[in-house]
Amino acid sequence: MKLVRAIIIGIIIWSIGVSLYTLSFYISIIKDTELQANIFLSLGVVPVVWFGTKLYYRKDSTVKGYWIGLAFFLIATLLDVIITVPFLILPNGGTYYNFFTAAGFWLIGIEFIATSVLYWYTKVLSREIK
Repeated sequence: MKLVRAIIIGIIIWSIGVSLYTLSFYISIIKDTELQANIFLSLGVVPVVWFGTKLYYRKDSTVKGYWIGLAFFLIATLLDVIITVPFLILPNGGTYYNFFTAAGFWLIGIEFIATSVLYWYTKVLSREIK
């Protein structure tokens, strides 16, 4: 795995995800703004991770999609620990515990991994078989 490439792409994915999450508070569609932000993020993660995985595999790589998705998720989690929770969650009355034990957090993590695996199966593995 090209670690530097994975880290840079992971940071870009996290940045776009946080931006989607934050921007969703400025668009009132439903009353529960927290739920709305999580829905925006959940829907936005799939194409963003797909594109990030595409960027990663732009140069030949033999790493399976699971490991790329896991790397992206771990990078996002680390950035959440360092930046998201202290600057966005704690000031609004949240806690690290509530953030990291929320089902939505783990579902988004599954989306990271599943999207990368799906990309690998549909684009990378099919190219290797031919």
